[in-house]
Amino acid sequence: MHSDNGGPMTAKPLAWLFAELGIQHSLSRPHVANDNPHAEAGFKTLKYHPTYPDRFDSLRHAQTWMRAFEQWYCYEHHHTALGLMTPAAVHFGMAESVWLKRQAVLQAAYLAHPERFSRGQPIPPRWPEQVGINAPKTLELSGECLANDTKLSPAVSKNP
Repeated sequence: MHSDNGGPMTAKPLAWLFAELGIQHSLSRPHVANDNPHAEAGFKTLKYHPTYPDRFDSLRHAQTWMRAFEQWYCYEHHHTALGLMTPAAVHFGMAESVWLKRQAVLQAAYLAHPERFSRGQPIPPRWPEQVGINAPKTLELSGECLANDTKLSPAVSKNP
């Protein structure tokens, strides 16, 4: 039995049943070379969009729907992982100006009615500096380096 590691397939009662019946099962995720989380996340976004049809009547129908979806996704859909920016705003370098406008609106609202903001002046979320799929982990360095068998502090450098 092969599955995609979904909730029902990893539930203990089902695993016990498989073991009792002598059925071996394999799970696709995590860390499988041919698993594509980016494609699967995109497909899930497609499937759960309110306008996704039960079925496409033709290739032209699918292409037309996909073009409209792409327009919405890139220019209208505000991603939480992008600080509630659209992909187009981040990609085309407009995110900073949108963020400044949001900040101005929030500041005006705060100055007009500070009692509505129990946590103080609100700040709109920022978008990440860099995004990627399975980004490499950042190394934690001590800040010390060795040069010619001599320990140097980060602020000290040798001049030749």
